[in-house]
Amino acid sequence: MLYQRSSALFKDAQNVIPGGVNSPVRAFSAVGGTPIFAKSAKGAYVYDEDGNRFIDYINSWGPMLLGHAFPPVVDAVVEKTKQGTSFGMPTAIETEIAELAVSMVPNIDKIRFVNSGTEACMSAIRLARGYTKKDKIIKFSGCYHGHSDSFLIAAGSGAITFGTPNSPGVTQGTAKDTLLATYNDIENVKELVAANKDTIAAIIIEPVAGNMGCIPPVDGFLEGLRAVCDANDILLIFDEVMTGFRLAKGGVQELKNINADIVCFGKVVGGGLPVGAFASRNEIMDYLAPNGPVYQAGTLSGNPLAMAAGLAMLKAVHDDDDLMSRLAEKTEYLHKGIADALNKNNVTHTINRIGSMISVHFSEAAVVDFDSATKGNNETFKKFFHGMLKEGVYIAPSAFETWFITDALTYEDLNATITAVEHVAKTL
Repeated sequence: MLYQRSSALFKDAQNVIPGGVNSPVRAFSAVGGTPIFAKSAKGAYVYDEDGNRFIDYINSWGPMLLGHAFPPVVDAVVEKTKQGTSFGMPTAIETEIAELAVSMVPNIDKIRFVNSGTEACMSAIRLARGYTKKDKIIKFSGCYHGHSDSFLIAAGSGAITFGTPNSPGVTQGTAKDTLLATYNDIENVKELVAANKDTIAAIIIEPVAGNMGCIPPVDGFLEGLRAVCDANDILLIFDEVMTGFRLAKGGVQELKNINADIVCFGKVVGGGLPVGAFASRNEIMDYLAPNGPVYQAGTLSGNPLAMAAGLAMLKAVHDDDDLMSRLAEKTEYLHKGIADALNKNNVTHTINRIGSMISVHFSEAAVVDFDSATKGNNETFKKFFHGMLKEGVYIAPSAFETWFITDALTYEDLNATITAVEHVAKTL
């Protein structure tokens, strides 16, 4: 494949945009080479500026559950645009999508819409601190909750008592209130809680991790977190920006039958437009302004175009009783095909999968947390990524990201992907 137009566009972009991109992973820094500039997308495919077509497993990092340019979403946005793009006033459609979301997700009474997953998680943490009147939070290594200061924290030498910033611009004062735990290790969480008694407002987690590759929770882990939180007056926050409305209509809370205190959404809930949300029970949500003392606001929150896209998407998910099983079956089929192709060529690997999320790790050991995820062979992944690109298959340009399966993928597409893996595996 030729990428002349993408190369020229990237060169131009670097003159006026830091790194030539508006989100770092797009720059291909982890895999090398020149990023592909998208021009259009439809269904299961994305087309670049050079006219190449790719079977797409990024799907805008998750929201395209039903495929690119899904007609009900496109039609809803077009019609809403004709009425005006933004008002800064309440609109009826905000209540309509809120009622639908609340009806689909367990254990929530109210939801507030914002503009991104980052904003949703940032606001959820502020709400938890205001409600509990405590300052510290626990997050997990490898879980990504957006780029607000509280989440850009690494484990310091005294990790049991404080973290350290892992990005310039994050202050030590902010870092001291974020404790870092090991994913899937409940004993580590208990140790942190015991060492910081009565100071922890919330534990925030991706209940199925998606930012160190797909890593499901081990049996008993989420149940253990719920028990720890209940015993210590700590709020449990599920970051379901990736998993919400994707792994089940009610997200991981429904899938695993575990109640969180606050739930964060993004991706699918916006139908591809910039939308985030956070939700909880009445007594917690009523701490938000204008009802309560915890302030949160946004000029474009509840934007009518975003609400129209999200409502069309949620209606489609809500009304399709077979959607989740179809997605899971396609993902399982892909898993088996990839595993067979890699095994046939003696490529060391492990594959994690749950619902419509899957990731291939070039590691012999099970991948259950960030530390085990980093032990994968990154050089093999780079070769795999570029090989798949040449075969017309676009996967995330990072070994630490999930593949997202869309219902628009046909079994012909899945077979083409498996054939691509067979070709690439011979070169690894």
